[in-house]
Amino acid sequence: MSVKPWARRPSALARQALLLYTALIVYGSWYPFQGWRSLGIAPFAFLSDPMPQYLTAFDVVTNVLGYMPFGALVVLAVYPRWRGTLAVALAFVLGGILSCVMEAVQTYLPTRVASNLDLAANALGALLGAAIMSPATGALLDRGLLRRLRLLWFERESAALVCLVASWPFATMYPAPRLFGLGNWPRALWLRFDSTTQDALLAFAPPAWHVGAWPSLVSARLPESVWEALITTLNLSAALMLASLPVRRHAPRVRLLLVFIVATLVVKVGATFLQSQSGLAFDWATPGALCGLVAGAVAGLLTLRLRRRSRAVLAGVALIVALVFVNLLPVNPYFDVVLADWRQGRYLHFNGLAHWLAWMWPYAALVWLGYLAEHAWLRRRMNHA
Repeated sequence: MSVKPWARRPSALARQALLLYTALIVYGSWYPFQGWRSLGIAPFAFLSDPMPQYLTAFDVVTNVLGYMPFGALVVLAVYPRWRGTLAVALAFVLGGILSCVMEAVQTYLPTRVASNLDLAANALGALLGAAIMSPATGALLDRGLLRRLRLLWFERESAALVCLVASWPFATMYPAPRLFGLGNWPRALWLRFDSTTQDALLAFAPPAWHVGAWPSLVSARLPESVWEALITTLNLSAALMLASLPVRRHAPRVRLLLVFIVATLVVKVGATFLQSQSGLAFDWATPGALCGLVAGAVAGLLTLRLRRRSRAVLAGVALIVALVFVNLLPVNPYFDVVLADWRQGRYLHFNGLAHWLAWMWPYAALVWLGYLAEHAWLRRRMNHA
């Protein structure tokens, strides 16, 4: 069945996903963003370098696979203005330009090496991703099952929330003192300060905040396994409530949320297996974590009976309470063993990105909930005006 030109519509979700994935490429290519220096080498000198003497199939395949989603997203993002061969060619060119810029800047990073082989593999990945996606673009965006399900199951103008929710499983990859204990960068930042800086900051705070024994006092209230179960429950239920917000009432919401839980666990197990030196994939599955998984799943599914506004409020409250506990409770002493087993030097950019997602995801979710609350408040004012 042919599609009329007026029926072809651009995909806001594809464009937002392309921007997000491009940002991830930049982050992964330039991490850790420190130690910049000049060796007197031109930034594009790597283009004429001889091929590296030591090549591994893993590095080449990784570079190809890393840019395949970029090429596919370019084809989806420029549709319907650019289609077919033109869209594939554009994705190939943009992928090559992006990779060339990433490699050129790596000339000034001590932990990275600019490589023409990486450039060729990245451009090839963008080309393959675009070529694979191009024949299916019309079916996906105009007349395919995916578009029908998206319109049938999900609310319109929910692309940003869908992207935020889709990133949550990846935010849980990096080891945390307690399962799903995301957002602990304030605690990490505080511990980096020396005692003089801490005292200077506390001088501006109320006297009641100067109690240094607070973490120990709070931790002593409950056993460690209970704290882990509570933090896991709060974070998982909040993620499920956020995931349910863009889903229409008549959609199979329970099955979609169960798939979301399974996908999160698969990502967690896979990342742990790849990064663990001992090959353990379930070292995070403590009794407290497993109890929290069950309780969080049940709580998230039960909230489907509530109105959308109530779910949003509960998700925000759960995130805030979880953040308080995550940043206030002392680190589990066994966490040092788990972190030592994690390959910090392997996939340096992967570790940095995973850690960054784990730090920032709850705050991004709270920002989105704040935007939702402001939008609802403005709409109510307009209705009463």
